[in-house]
Amino acid sequence: MKIKYKETILEFDSKLSLLAIAKQIGEGLPKIALIARVDGALLDMSTVIDRDVSVEFLTFKTAEGLKTYRHSASHILAQAVKRIYPTVRVAIGPAIDNGFYYDFDFKTPITREDLEAIENEMNKIIKENIRITREEISRDEARVLFQSIDEPYKVELINDLPIDATITLYRQGDYVDLCTGPHVPSTGYIKAIKLTSLTGAYWRGNEHNKMLTRIYGTAFDNKDALKEYLITLEEVIRRDHNKLGRELKYFMTDENIGQGLPLLMPKGATLFKILTRFVEDEEEKRGYVLTKTPYMAKSKLYKISGHWDHYKDGMFIMNDSENTNEFFALRPMTCPFQYTIYNNGLKSYRDLPIRYAETSTLFRNEASGEMHGLIRVRQFTISEGHIVCMPSQLESEFKGCLELANYMLKSVGLYEDVSFRFSRWDPLNVDKYINDPTAWEYAENEMQKILDHIGLDYSQAIGEAAFYGPKLDIQIKNVHGKEDTLITIQIDMFLAEKFDMSYVDESGEKIRPYIIHRTSIGCYERTIALLIEKYKGALPLWLAPVQVRVMSLTDRTLNEANETVSTLKSLGFRATSDVRCEKIGYKIREAQLEKIPYMLIIGDKEKENNVVALRSLEKGDLGTMPLEEFILKITFENVNRIIKA
Repeated sequence: MKIKYKETILEFDSKLSLLAIAKQIGEGLPKIALIARVDGALLDMSTVIDRDVSVEFLTFKTAEGLKTYRHSASHILAQAVKRIYPTVRVAIGPAIDNGFYYDFDFKTPITREDLEAIENEMNKIIKENIRITREEISRDEARVLFQSIDEPYKVELINDLPIDATITLYRQGDYVDLCTGPHVPSTGYIKAIKLTSLTGAYWRGNEHNKMLTRIYGTAFDNKDALKEYLITLEEVIRRDHNKLGRELKYFMTDENIGQGLPLLMPKGATLFKILTRFVEDEEEKRGYVLTKTPYMAKSKLYKISGHWDHYKDGMFIMNDSENTNEFFALRPMTCPFQYTIYNNGLKSYRDLPIRYAETSTLFRNEASGEMHGLIRVRQFTISEGHIVCMPSQLESEFKGCLELANYMLKSVGLYEDVSFRFSRWDPLNVDKYINDPTAWEYAENEMQKILDHIGLDYSQAIGEAAFYGPKLDIQIKNVHGKEDTLITIQIDMFLAEKFDMSYVDESGEKIRPYIIHRTSIGCYERTIALLIEKYKGALPLWLAPVQVRVMSLTDRTLNEANETVSTLKSLGFRATSDVRCEKIGYKIREAQLEKIPYMLIIGDKEKENNVVALRSLEKGDLGTMPLEEFILKITFENVNRIIKA
């Protein structure tokens, strides 16, 4: 039997397990090899090899090894919970980007204080170094097994599998789990674990199912790495917009209103207004014309666009009360409405390009398990736009969209945090898309040519295209490391035909235009969340909902404080006063906690000398200066959108 390992061919007289092969290669390898890739397949180290193969041993330092390590840690969590709470029912427990979780159905609810005991039990299981073994059984055998140990969630998963499916189980001591694997050889391979949080999660992410208890944790190959991660995690928690945004009163939620439907409070609404005006003014400078379209439409419109066939599950649909055969749907995007506007009157090649823009409130029926603060919601607003152009204008218009998006990102300070992804269709899963391979090939080639001409550094993702065309996704990660799309620019070769859109060319012929779907700053709610996280709530002056807090030192300067606020407001600055009978240190501290960029203090001396005492949130005491000088300073910062003063 020949084994190819790296560039070496190893010969063995008889079949051996991967663990035994690793021992033959080197003394230290079995200690760090968690799983192996054998002719492309990921296998447990206990797998016996009896033929010629190519083998790669995977450690914690590899993506596959790390995922396996943390998946095995999730099984240790489940075993520990079952030991402490014998009546608990287990659901699922995958590895995730920064660790793992497991969902449980407890008879009696647990609290965060219970995590310490569970973690201690996990460490006991690790010390026991229990061997982890894989076995295969039939679907019927698996169902009987998990019914006998009262695990209904596992039974439900088994029932969803094909009748002739072969089921794989993993056992570690007295614990057995339904799992495809692979896993590390034994529990002793796990070196450092920590349970980090406790939350609720609907079974299968469906709000109509039972709410389970989700326990999150993480695992590393050494305690120092774990300690470093936990320090980082503390910073993540401090930055998390879902916590910080609520504390600073940017937004709130209410169970009577519903999940994924946040309420923007005055600060959040002010920031929303600042961003909206900035975007709309900049788009107008760049030749965009504004539209305002309905929030809903008859199903007929979405059937023309293809949303009814390809996006119906993500839409909110309602009956017409007067005609039960007619349906309306809240719009998931604005494109069909703007195409309808385009079709109002014949267009000439001289009219193109037409750049439509709209601050669009949209509705998408996201799964409840996906909801997160302002980042993923069911009602949101985007800087949506569509460019209708001739084929010869496609590249220049696409470049213009990218330049606008980059300008927006640089202005708010997010440009350094993004990456670019060319999202393509999946020809092996055509049900997700308008199925026209020739048109898809042409559209993707055109987009790739444009991206290469621009010289953009981008990755590619098969299966991430919109159902009607390829797109450039501008990706960004939140503080938890989860990546989301912030801005998209899409080339559409299909919907002009579906809506019978045309223009008259130079020779008098009717021609189909090309369409670019784009956003300039993306979803406003998501952008607000990312800005809160980026700046830890201390937004740059031009974005801050309150830019200046003016404080009176005594009652004798109360009028001067209020007059200063009036002066600043008359010049367009967002200023408030604090003239309460409180110590100045308390007032300053409160303004700092609210992350207000500048504080002006007016006492008797300042009143007498016609100056203000200036404090900066970032730099502290900046001494005194005439109010006019301060106004010049913040005017410069505001007009130039200075990110860091």
